[in-house]
Amino acid sequence: MCKTHVLRVPSANAPFEKTMIERRDLRSNDVMIDIQFCGICHSDIHFAHNEWGNGIFPMIPGHEITGVVSEVGSDVTKFTVGDRVGVGCFVDSCGECEYCLRGDEQYCTKGVVMVFNGMGYDGEITYGGYSQKIVVKDEFVVRVPDSLDLAAASPLLCAGITTYSPLKHWNAGPGKKVAVVGMGGLGHLAVQFAHVMGAEVTVLSQTMNKQEESLEMGADHYYATSDPETFSKLAKQFDIILNTVSANLDVDAYLSLLRVDGTLVNVGVPAKPDQYSVFSLIGGRRSIAGSNVGGIRETQEMLDFAGEQGVAAKIELIRANHVDEAYERVLRSDVRYRFVIDMSTL
Repeated sequence: MCKTHVLRVPSANAPFEKTMIERRDLRSNDVMIDIQFCGICHSDIHFAHNEWGNGIFPMIPGHEITGVVSEVGSDVTKFTVGDRVGVGCFVDSCGECEYCLRGDEQYCTKGVVMVFNGMGYDGEITYGGYSQKIVVKDEFVVRVPDSLDLAAASPLLCAGITTYSPLKHWNAGPGKKVAVVGMGGLGHLAVQFAHVMGAEVTVLSQTMNKQEESLEMGADHYYATSDPETFSKLAKQFDIILNTVSANLDVDAYLSLLRVDGTLVNVGVPAKPDQYSVFSLIGGRRSIAGSNVGGIRETQEMLDFAGEQGVAAKIELIRANHVDEAYERVLRSDVRYRFVIDMSTL
């Protein structure tokens, strides 16, 4: 067993504490990673505060992990010691169902094993990336291109693939008009990806505060949703609306912005169910959809694409003893645009 320093939340809403845990011995197909950076995702906060009611405590959050391989199992050929790698939201799946076989492990019919707050098929609880080391099955480790800074790359393991996957699936590209709702941790990456894919990109944010930054990241247009004229100006404009916020919206108002056959894709998760009128759909053969991260092959594809196109998260690097403060600031939307923990400070 390998002992490692971690940040742990002992119970829901409790402050983080530093402690040590033991990671499992390397199996033949395992990779041990010295974690250098781990991003803070809003879903980490949902879990740590037990807002979704399925928290397993004590909990070690973190699913935006980047670091360097320090040891490999006897059967591992894909990675060697010193490789720059990443780990995202899950660390195992059945590998046999139709979704695993086509590279959509996140939809595994047996149930994907989450990197933290999950239970492995062996019955062991999983602990995430607020840690200095982690042991992961090699099939669920991805390579980080040399062109990407490891700290700025870590949010790509969740926020990046969460936005890349639906943009690709709904064919964002030349000739398509894409609106991104929310210019935060997810939204600022969605804007960059949609732009380099060739789409015409519009940001829909509550205020005009982030207009300049949005345009610098590739947005063609920017509108404040607090202005009631926005919805009349942009009626029936968009092929795809990617909703990245975790708050309940006036769904009917946003559906009115879609062209015929347009799709409102949700990747943010509000606390309460949304409501809408079916007339908002049938009036334009519109769709409401959702998307959940992406599979391992697609995550590697996204990282390679990001490396080629210069897409990276805009981050604020913090020390390990500032995570409680960072959680409070995320809830106040006081971050540009993603916190990343420097694990050397743990």
